[in-house]
Amino acid sequence: MLRLVRTLSCCLCMLLPVACGARHTFANFPARRSVGSVPQQVKTFSRPAPLLADEPYSRGTGSYSSAISPTDDVCRSRPLDLVFIIDSSRSVRPEEFEKVKTFLAKMIDTLDVGEGATRVAVVNYASTVKVEFNLRTYFDKASMKQAVSRISPLTAGTMTGLAIQTAMDEAFTEESGARPSSLNIPKVAIIVTDGRPQDQVQEVASGARASGIEIYAVGVDRADMQSLRLMASEPVDDHVSYVETYGVIEKLASKFRETFCAVDACALGTHNCEQICVTNDGSWRCDCYEGYTLNPDKRTCSTRETCASGTHNCEQICVSTDDSWRCDCYEGYTLNPDMRTCSTQSSTEDVCASGTHDCQQICVASGQSYYCECYEGYSLNADKKTCSSKDLIDVISKSA
Repeated sequence: MLRLVRTLSCCLCMLLPVACGARHTFANFPARRSVGSVPQQVKTFSRPAPLLADEPYSRGTGSYSSAISPTDDVCRSRPLDLVFIIDSSRSVRPEEFEKVKTFLAKMIDTLDVGEGATRVAVVNYASTVKVEFNLRTYFDKASMKQAVSRISPLTAGTMTGLAIQTAMDEAFTEESGARPSSLNIPKVAIIVTDGRPQDQVQEVASGARASGIEIYAVGVDRADMQSLRLMASEPVDDHVSYVETYGVIEKLASKFRETFCAVDACALGTHNCEQICVTNDGSWRCDCYEGYTLNPDKRTCSTRETCASGTHNCEQICVSTDDSWRCDCYEGYTLNPDMRTCSTQSSTEDVCASGTHDCQQICVASGQSYYCECYEGYSLNADKKTCSSKDLIDVISKSA
């Protein structure tokens, strides 16, 4: 009997090692980490598909955590004026509305937010409409997400058309922070709803699209697909999304991230620019540092030696300047008025030859000046210009 008990105990320990105080490590099972008491699977994500983490929102803390990689040098959201229009009618339960706020927080994390980048506003609606914050209210992610966490549902009806009209009249205005149309910053609205609008949406949505607003419609659970398609921009299939429950709506953040992605072509590393790569509308071009110029191959750079190009027509010396060139002459020569050719200084600076001197007999050039002399048998007078015969001077001297 005792032997039987020991045998059963041994089997029990093998089947339930914790009961016997034993702790085993199995090399073939993945390790798990715990945050508090909640186990979290360690994941490694690779580009280009950004994925989401397991815990989007921690209730009771009032804080959101993003699972999307905080840095991605290849894909950055292009600047937008983005307005979220969220349904908080009675059909949206409190815990479901928290999921909507999680989705907004994750969306904010995917954007390059800033005064000169993407600006975000939130319009909350049910029977009434409330602009929670405008495009000029916040320019940093932390403040935006904190404001999102404070949004409360409005309950009651579903006036989607009124919400779109309010967004046009109050959110997408320059007074509220929208950029002027001359800057070509896309205006985008993302509508999130789980029901059928209780007002007309087709006409007001058409007016919004005509004013330049691109509309994305997100339907959840009981959402009316026909209404979603009436609101969305063309192509409709690219602007309408549907999820079965609010529990998975946050996963749409990755889809929108790809939609709003402006690829930094230079960061892909496929260019072969010698000095500077400049991203340009999804493509790239090469540029050079100051003092260098781009070679004909459009990839490499050379020092900006404009004289070396052989396009100048200087007779003697070409001198490179910042973006041009000038001519100069060898020592003993001077640049002619045509700024290209040179002449000996004696020919250009011999003022005696110009006839402008006032020597009575002989003019002698001296550098850029001159002095006067006299013929043999004559002497230079005190005025240093005129001459007198030496014989005449002798006669005058003797008579004196």
